[in-house]
Amino acid sequence: MSGPYARIAGTGSYLPETVMTNHDLELLVETSDEWITQRTGIKKRHIAGPHESTSDLALAAARSALAAAGRAARELDLIVVATTTPDRVFPSTACLLQEKLDVHGCPAFDVQAVCTGFVYALGVANNFIRAGQSACALVVGAETLSRLIDWTDRSTCVLFGDGAGAVVLEAATEPGLYSTQLHADGSYANLLTVPYGVSQGYDRVRQGDAFIEMRGNEVFRVAVNTLGRIVDETLEHNGMSKEDVDWLVPHQANHRIIEATARRLGLPMERVVVTVDEHANTSAASIPLALDVAVRDGRIRRGELLLMEAFGGGFTWGSALVRY
Repeated sequence: MSGPYARIAGTGSYLPETVMTNHDLELLVETSDEWITQRTGIKKRHIAGPHESTSDLALAAARSALAAAGRAARELDLIVVATTTPDRVFPSTACLLQEKLDVHGCPAFDVQAVCTGFVYALGVANNFIRAGQSACALVVGAETLSRLIDWTDRSTCVLFGDGAGAVVLEAATEPGLYSTQLHADGSYANLLTVPYGVSQGYDRVRQGDAFIEMRGNEVFRVAVNTLGRIVDETLEHNGMSKEDVDWLVPHQANHRIIEATARRLGLPMERVVVTVDEHANTSAASIPLALDVAVRDGRIRRGELLLMEAFGGGFTWGSALVRY
C-alpha cells in the first residue's frame, strides 16, 4: 500500500426519541419479550417521528461526527450516504443532507446495499481518498426502516428500528482503513426483500403496502456461513491473523449471528461491540452506531485494529479492516 490513506477522524450517531420495547410489541402481535430476546437479543427499537426523515437522522449523526473530528462542514469534499429508505426517489438523501449542512459543490450521492450499505460506502470513500480525489469525506448510514414494516407480521416487525451513524474520513500518511472486501449475489434476492418499487408494483408502493419480506431461517444459515468466510478473506488479504484483531464491530442484526462470527474469529464476546439490544437492526446505520457507542464509552481506543462486517439483502456482504 502507498499513500494517501484514509483514517477515521470522528464518529457520531443518532437515535430517534420514540422507543418501542418488546412489551409494546406484545400489544400488536402474538409475541413475547422472552421470545424476541432469546432469538435475537433485541430488547427495544427507536422509531422516527412522523415528521422525521432519513436525512434528519443523518444530519444529527453527521454533526456529531464532524464535532468529534474537529471539522467544519465546509471542509467536506465528499458526502456518501448509505440508505435503503431515502427521503425521496430523487434527489438523493446525500444531496438533501448536503443542503442541510450548508455545503455546496462537492460530490454527494447515495449507496444502496441494505445492511452492508455502510461498508460499501466506506469502501467508496476510501477509494476517493486513495485516488487523491478527496481529503475530508463524510460517510453516513441512515435508515427509517419502520416505514417498511408490516406491524401485523410478527416475523419481521420485531427485528428492525430507525437510526443513523456517521464517520468523518480524512487523508492520512499512515493506513487507517486497510481494505474493504465487498460482495453480492442477486440469486438470493427473494429471501430478503421489499418486492415492490418504482418500476415494479408501484401501485402497491402508492397504497403503502410495500413491506419487508424475509425467509428468516434461510437468511440466517447463509449469513453465518458467509460472514465466517469473509473474516478469513479479510485477514488473508491484509496478511494478518485473528490474534491481531482487537475488536469486532459487526452489523447489529441478530445476537446469534454476531456470536457465530465471533467464534469464527476466536474473539471473546468481551471484544465484540454489541448494541442490537438497544436499537434492533438499523440496516446501514448499525455498524457506525455501534462504532460510535464503543468509541464514546472508551472501549475502542486509538491504534486498535477493528474488523467491521455486514450481511444484507441482495444478498450483499462485506467487511472493513480499520486501524482506529
